[in-house]
Amino acid sequence: MDVGQSQSASFGWVLDLAPFFALAQIRSAMDKRLFSELGLSPETLKAVDKMGFEEASPIQTAVIPAILEGRDVIGQSSTGSGKTAAFAIPAIEKVDPKLKKVQVLILCPTRELALQVAEEVAKLSIFKKGIHAVPVFGGQPYERQLRALAAGVQIVIGTPGRVMDHMSRGTLRLDSLKFLVLDEADRMLDMGFRDDIEEILSGTPDSRQLLFFSATMPSAIKNLISRNANDPQWIKIEAQAQNAPQVDQVYFEVDRRSKLEALTRMIDVNDFRYGIIFCSTKLMVDDLDEHLHARGYAVDRLHGDISQTQRNKVMEKFRRRGFEFLIATDVAARGLDVDDLEVVCNFDLPNDAEDYTHRIGRTGRAGKTGKAFTFVSGRELYKLQSMVRYAKLNIRRERLPSLDEVEEARTNVFFERIRSTLDSKDFKPHDRMIDRLLDQGYASTDICSALIHLLQGNASGKPSGGGSAPAGKKAVPASKKEDSFSSPAPKRSTPAVMTKPAARSKKTHDAPDWVEKKAAAPRKPSGDSFEQSEPTRKSKYERPSRTGHESGMVTLYLNVGRKQLITPADVVGKVAGVTRLPANVVGAIDIHEGHLLVDVSEEHAKDITKKLAGVRMKGEVLKPSLATDAHKSG
Repeated sequence: MDVGQSQSASFGWVLDLAPFFALAQIRSAMDKRLFSELGLSPETLKAVDKMGFEEASPIQTAVIPAILEGRDVIGQSSTGSGKTAAFAIPAIEKVDPKLKKVQVLILCPTRELALQVAEEVAKLSIFKKGIHAVPVFGGQPYERQLRALAAGVQIVIGTPGRVMDHMSRGTLRLDSLKFLVLDEADRMLDMGFRDDIEEILSGTPDSRQLLFFSATMPSAIKNLISRNANDPQWIKIEAQAQNAPQVDQVYFEVDRRSKLEALTRMIDVNDFRYGIIFCSTKLMVDDLDEHLHARGYAVDRLHGDISQTQRNKVMEKFRRRGFEFLIATDVAARGLDVDDLEVVCNFDLPNDAEDYTHRIGRTGRAGKTGKAFTFVSGRELYKLQSMVRYAKLNIRRERLPSLDEVEEARTNVFFERIRSTLDSKDFKPHDRMIDRLLDQGYASTDICSALIHLLQGNASGKPSGGGSAPAGKKAVPASKKEDSFSSPAPKRSTPAVMTKPAARSKKTHDAPDWVEKKAAAPRKPSGDSFEQSEPTRKSKYERPSRTGHESGMVTLYLNVGRKQLITPADVVGKVAGVTRLPANVVGAIDIHEGHLLVDVSEEHAKDITKKLAGVRMKGEVLKPSLATDAHKSG
């Protein structure tokens, strides 16, 4: 390969040869790999699985093996591409937990980034016994950092200024250092930390591995590398993402805990009936599947823990529109061939611009237009902005619709259904019944109002949003009135566009009456932000026991209750979501302070108990069992 030559694809590994240091050859494969294929320890694989990730990003796939081989590495990729895990995972793998000395030093330009890196290191090392990490940065009391350093830590994450301060005090010794990581090296140089970095480098052993990670590679970085690195391997991930021209792209800033309310509101105001919802982890897929199912949306899921046979069944059903929305991770969604999708939702922001483009490219095909919307929370906004600059994404910011706008849109949909039915004359006349009502003195307008009320199926007379809008229907424009997003989405009716009623949608309609009441109950406004999705404890759940009285049912004991803010809807949603059984297998529910009793179908009791075991509910691992007399009396 000639100097300066590169191998590239739409998104791939590129070798950049520079005259001032040598590079090892890297295989030209462009595909991402599973973490299980990277030679990691069972403890690290368990930690990655706990975080919900299935496959490594391109930078992780390329960098982790190189670091494990003992090479100095320069990793160049865009912000949000997974650089932190790329250097943290192999560093954790090589740390000696028995040696209570600093073996890994990670330098970050800001305290915010240092904290972010420290959090991820803690998650990745959770099953590695004896490994301790501490962040050190300005603005934090010295005493706390001194105690942590004196206790013996293997990993230090800090800003250059505070790290130098501890080195000069003698409270941070680097004689046992194995890894020195410079995260966002270009930013550190831009912020004037060059002299500090040089001094820190001079105080480290020659045997340490040097890892540079940067989005850009200016000459100052190259000079720093050429003087300090030992035969480094330069790995560059180059993104050339292209916009999908037929896709209208928008994003919304929402609180992380309120994404569910935002999602249901966007679905209802636009009357979406066919789309894909992307999540970053399989845990999030499972959780969202349960919540949407409990709210009456016809959904199903795909991720790496689902067998290929089941995936094929789900996709076959989705293609024939047997349900409305597919909830999936990127790894499960690769290679999907689905036509006529109305919308793609990024419930979680993807890792990079290539993944974003891959996701939204599922809609707007064959000359048709599509819609893609993305939710961002907190620091994700900066990640999205970086993706926009890097890949020149055509995405705009919008405000989420208010409750009034949602209701207006649903009313318009219902009106159009009635109007189109009248215009088509595709209905059976009921003159005799209407004449009988007129003869009894009822006004024609009152008769129509009563019929609409019955058809919509709620006491308030507000539309339920069933049916599809005619072609060309536009969403209601956003009003100037701000909204506190204080009410959950209403129960969704089975879509009229389905070829037959979806089984998952029917399950929700079989749920007890209190599930319906729970879904429609107003919430206390919380200012200008969404309300948290966890409901507030209500006194109505404090009732005498009524389980164990229905024939064909048995009572199960679950180790969660009012202490975890459990509601009956949570129980029904969890059972239905995990077991894929209809909601009517669940009977009476009694919720106590530290546990609950739930009646389930005797036929399915064994299966329910087995599938619920080990599943998390409101942060607690479920340990279901048949209820004893002691449980029932308590």
